[in-house]
Amino acid sequence: MGRIGVFGGTFNPLHNAHLLVAHTALRQHALSQILFVPSGIPPHKEIEDGVDKEDRYAMVSRGVAPFPRFAVSRIEIDRDGPSYTIDTIRALQKVHPEGICFIVGADLIAQIETWREPDALLASVPFLIAPRNGIPVERFTQAPFDDAALQFLDMEPVDLSSTGVRERVRRGEPIAEDVPRAVVEYIDAHHLYRDRQPMRVH
Repeated sequence: MGRIGVFGGTFNPLHNAHLLVAHTALRQHALSQILFVPSGIPPHKEIEDGVDKEDRYAMVSRGVAPFPRFAVSRIEIDRDGPSYTIDTIRALQKVHPEGICFIVGADLIAQIETWREPDALLASVPFLIAPRNGIPVERFTQAPFDDAALQFLDMEPVDLSSTGVRERVRRGEPIAEDVPRAVVEYIDAHHLYRDRQPMRVH
């Protein structure tokens, strides 16, 4: 009880599956709060042209505003250089003595050996994992996950992706069923995702 659920990601854009994962974690693990942490400069991804970190922060802020137990952190947005999860976890542990856990999709944590200090990261906090199609649970019963504190959320695999949302925007298709209304309005107002070119982040 009282633990903070840290939910990191590019959120490019935030969509309803992100919110579903957050609500599920909050309910199933008696968390006191979900803290969304939009990445500043993600080390593994290119960011869509014209969609900078402030755009992504703004979309998350608007999308989670209706939910009093959801909050947004600028810790990675305001950080210089690439955003490494281990740095974020260490910083947040200092300001949340009640404890934190990390919420992540199975597809992302399956690649944790490409993250900075993966062994230290796996030992640092419990992980709540959102299932994804094509990523078997058995993958997490072997190295490097042997001694990690991992729990899968009891929910259907998440299929909705930010990539799919961006592609539909480019094709001029509606996204209102999959994206919070405030985020749809922000995308429309700022004409986001109309260009396929990635922006340079270094």
